[in-house]
Amino acid sequence: MNEIVVDLAACQGYGNCVIAADDTFDMDDDGLVLLLRHQVPATDLERVAEAVSSCPVQALSIRRDDEH
Repeated sequence: MNEIVVDLAACQGYGNCVIAADDTFDMDDDGLVLLLRHQVPATDLERVAEAVSSCPVQALSIRRDDEH
């Protein structure tokens, strides 16, 4: 399965990812991204990839199955 990778040092808490995919991303008490799931099934990949791309500081990425 495709895996979401988070760089918490880069996260600035914009929350774009939460708006785009609230079933995958949330914000913790410090205002940083919190993963609700680490792996993304192929059926949700396009939508979650758009959420990842919406991060203005590129704190999120997806390690795709074909990259292993």
